Amino acid sequence: MLELRDLAHLYAGSQRAALDGVSLTARRGEVLGLLGPNGAGKTTLISHLAGLLPIQRGQILVDGAALDTARRQRPTRIAIAPQEYAFYPSLSVRENLECFAGVCGLRGSKRDERIANCLAFAQLERFSDKRASQLSGGLKRRLNLAIALLPEPELVLFDEPTVGVDPQSRAFIIDAVKSLARNGTAVIYTTHYMEEIEAIADQVVIMDHGKVLRAGTLSELISQGAPRLRLLIGKDSATRLASQLEAMGECHAEGECLVISLAAGTTPELAINRVAASGATIREIDYGHYNLEHLFMALTQRSLRDD
Repeated sequence: MLELRDLAHLYAGSQRAALDGVSLTARRGEVLGLLGPNGAGKTTLISHLAGLLPIQRGQILVDGAALDTARRQRPTRIAIAPQEYAFYPSLSVRENLECFAGVCGLRGSKRDERIANCLAFAQLERFSDKRASQLSGGLKRRLNLAIALLPEPELVLFDEPTVGVDPQSRAFIIDAVKSLARNGTAVIYTTHYMEEIEAIADQVVIMDHGKVLRAGTLSELISQGAPRLRLLIGKDSATRLASQLEAMGECHAEGECLVISLAAGTTPELAINRVAASGATIREIDYGHYNLEHLFMALTQRSLRDD
């Protein structure tokens, strides 16, 4: 349904592009998981799709038509459930839905039908007369969801939809996203929670510094990583050996653990024997392939970002 071709954006006064040649595809009936550290370009990408930023270079196509053309034909075919609460706190749940239904151009029986359906989908019926400001964090997220779904969008953008919610609400939102995709909606889902992407994403895109680093199914991405050996040997030993075993693969210390991404031809037995021969005491061994978090940390250089 959605295709981005070589999308680029440079903010005024910035020396580095926020988006630098981003290409990706989102299909109906699938969830595209979008991952990246702070400053990766996710918010800029979402802002383009939401119509908040003009395209400087590249293309955004919806069913083969330019985004602005698609929006003129049907402004509500793309919806966003933002990270921030996007409703009027002083209004009740139902009043918020009535207000936004009017913005979407819904009238009469169609409006009433959509409000009832969205209340039911978000399981907000018994809270319909409650003021939005009095809702819990999880219920506020569900109200965001209900509002986004009012015009029956073909593509829904979820921007960190489970930040600050309880485990039950998180599970509900994840199940709701799965249900949307099963019913044919295209979904783009951004989050910092790897386990959420592993639970719901059909396709995964990892971004950093405005570029797509990896894209594919979860199994495709994980299979690209080298086998990973993690040895609990104490902080001093892990730090000392990290630079001495580079011939065996990429090595680094994680607290008291030495982590080795084994190079081709290197067996875990060989690496374990080398560590034992160094005099380090191995207290725990964990061996397996990359999971999504390992791959993400390796691709983004493990750096802490504040912007």
